[in-house]
Amino acid sequence: QVQVAESGGGLVQPGGSLRLSCTASGSILSIYAMGWYRQAPGNQRELVAVISGSGTTNYVDSVKGRFTISRDGAKNTVYLQMNSLKPEDTAVYYCKVDQVLLTDILIPPGDYWGQGTQVTVSS
Repeated sequence: QVQVAESGGGLVQPGGSLRLSCTASGSILSIYAMGWYRQAPGNQRELVAVISGSGTTNYVDSVKGRFTISRDGAKNTVYLQMNSLKPEDTAVYYCKVDQVLLTDILIPPGDYWGQGTQVTVSS
């Protein structure tokens, strides 16, 4: 059906930058929106940023002004540019692809998640 692959995670010092990438592949006709979530140990998974096909974006308050989400619709790829990283940004970051329309009309539109990529901010 759909494969979602993230990349770009790693270890970075406080104040540093990191760029995450996520690509969705498969028998895809269209995608309504793509976004990034994160989950730290002992915490619930939270939405970090989302972007629609029209370019509308939303961010959690804690990352506004530091993170930027963008999308390449032709490649079904979404990016998350993370600047001025803080230790509290440490988490597993997951890519989510929303309302995917497939070429197989017998499969209803649905959402798909990537496996996650670890981001660690530490000195």
